[in-house]
Amino acid sequence: MTFFQKIILKCALFCAAGMGVIGGVSAQSYPSKPVRIVVPFAPGGSSEIVARAVAQKLSEQLGQQFIVDNKPGAAGNIGTAEVAKSDPDGYTLILGHVGTFAVNPILFGAKLPYDANKDFAPIGLLAKVPSVFVVGAKVPANNLKEFIALAKSSPGKMNYGSAGNASSGHLSFEYLKLATGMDVQHIPYKGTGPQLQDLLGGRTDAASAGAPPLMAHIKSGAVKAIAVGTTSRVAALPGVGTVAEQGYPGFETSQWYGLLAPAKTPPAVLAKLSEEVGRALRSADVKAKFDADGAGGGSGIASDFAAFIKAEQKRWGDVVSRAQITLD
Repeated sequence: MTFFQKIILKCALFCAAGMGVIGGVSAQSYPSKPVRIVVPFAPGGSSEIVARAVAQKLSEQLGQQFIVDNKPGAAGNIGTAEVAKSDPDGYTLILGHVGTFAVNPILFGAKLPYDANKDFAPIGLLAKVPSVFVVGAKVPANNLKEFIALAKSSPGKMNYGSAGNASSGHLSFEYLKLATGMDVQHIPYKGTGPQLQDLLGGRTDAASAGAPPLMAHIKSGAVKAIAVGTTSRVAALPGVGTVAEQGYPGFETSQWYGLLAPAKTPPAVLAKLSEEVGRALRSADVKAKFDADGAGGGSGIASDFAAFIKAEQKRWGDVVSRAQITLD
């Protein structure tokens, strides 16, 4: 090796070491400014409730604001695609959802403006939210059996609202129709909030949504819960039977929410976020908030979340195919 080659090698090693120190300091000081959590849906739904509960706790733990930013549109694709193209520095995160990470890749195919498996790095599953099937207060049905009988007595005459085409509520209700054989028309809205307004006003007959935005309306009697999609009853709704126990064994559907960052985010930053998310989920106040809304906390473990997403993509791919669900 010549003298000049030795000098170049020493400079390269020095620069690499310097970069390692800088990277380490960066990870240790993260976050040094506010962090934005993009929620790709309209305000008022389960996604925002879950995101705000965790964001508030992360702000307390890390001493920087974690800001929830609603970016709705195109079944969640607009906000999700925006984060996919963001700088991978840990300051822009996405609230992942069964629709955007398990269903949209199947429904949109090559038209999807992001790659759910390649453009993101999982941080952790935040919560599984039970899908609750509800009917308006004036609908003459108090449980799933009565609602199915009512719907079958007038095929195609009754309707249900959802937060939009390919939303979890849309998929859950189509799954229920597939299991029960009833004919109920779908009316898509632009978000859970608008959907619930028409249900409360008696302009739609039924809906399926995550438990958090429904709980207050169920307790007030404004809507009636007729079934939950989980395998066991929900603690917050002990008197409401599961779909499975009401005659359809094996039926299961729930919404879920997790945190992801753009791919190529530094591993040390991802590890810190995962650790802090797990800590937030174990905290008494977040657990109490989730319990009150019927949500189950996730683990905050990145590898578990990555495996969970793959399993959900397979499960919902089967449902979409069998129910012949399309975007139209």
